[in-house]
Amino acid sequence: MASKRDLKKRIKYICGDLAGECIMARTFIPGIDAEQMNEVVYDIAALQTMALKRVTFGFDKTKKEFADAKAYNKAKSQYFAEAFGQLVNEFNKGVDDVVAAMNKALPAAQKEANKQAINS
Repeated sequence: MASKRDLKKRIKYICGDLAGECIMARTFIPGIDAEQMNEVVYDIAALQTMALKRVTFGFDKTKKEFADAKAYNKAKSQYFAEAFGQLVNEFNKGVDDVVAAMNKALPAAQKEANKQAINS
């Protein structure tokens, strides 16, 4: 697992890049729904805030509740792995939702041009 500091940096970079793409698309793609792109940027900000808040969490058990230190460390590691996995899954789902909303805001002509570019 990455450190909390690195994880927070990655979240900020991903959200910043997504917001930048929205702003660039809103500025340079004619016919794009600018208001919908603004809403997507707000959604990205909410996603970032949620993810950053959830990076910090703690294990709610103490060493005294386990037979030995090895059992405690194993339970603690498992807890953090599951919590981290859940955070990553929820963040990835949020990113997928944002990308879908970004694509929805594109005009039909741009969507078709994007498909042709991918297939070429």
